[in-house]
Amino acid sequence: MKSLLSLSIIMLFSLSSVFAKDRVSPHTTVKGKNVSVTYGQPYKKGREIFGALEAYGKVWRTGADEATEITFEKNGTFGGQQIKAGTYTLFTIPGKDEWTIILNSQLKQWGAFEYDSKKDVLRVTAKPKHLDKVVEQFTITLDNSMMKLEWDQTSVTVWMQF
Repeated sequence: MKSLLSLSIIMLFSLSSVFAKDRVSPHTTVKGKNVSVTYGQPYKKGREIFGALEAYGKVWRTGADEATEITFEKNGTFGGQQIKAGTYTLFTIPGKDEWTIILNSQLKQWGAFEYDSKKDVLRVTAKPKHLDKVVEQFTITLDNSMMKLEWDQTSVTVWMQF
């Protein structure tokens, strides 16, 4: 029994180190008032991002590697809709003229490969804004009233209230 447990622990550490080694993008957690987001930060690296690398109309993990997770410490509104305190997976569907921002109940996903729309808790839309400058590294910022997603020359804002 002890050898089986030891083998299981070794395999778990081996798998976690394989995933960590495969990561190219750094990972971070940003915190605002009553909300935090944990995500991978891919780089542009000269690529065309939205409409190419991240296709319009297709669900995106909103970062790199593991799907992005957002935690609300208390009930509030997200994009004008009621949201309960808790942790959700944050997906987006980029569009040229409109983005869909999705909060999904299935946690600990790798990418959007197992995304299931039946587990969506909330969907809101937002208009993308063209930036004059290029944002090389995908960045999420939070303040007391909004979450902003920026990458390449695109910025998307979702309003929040807690």
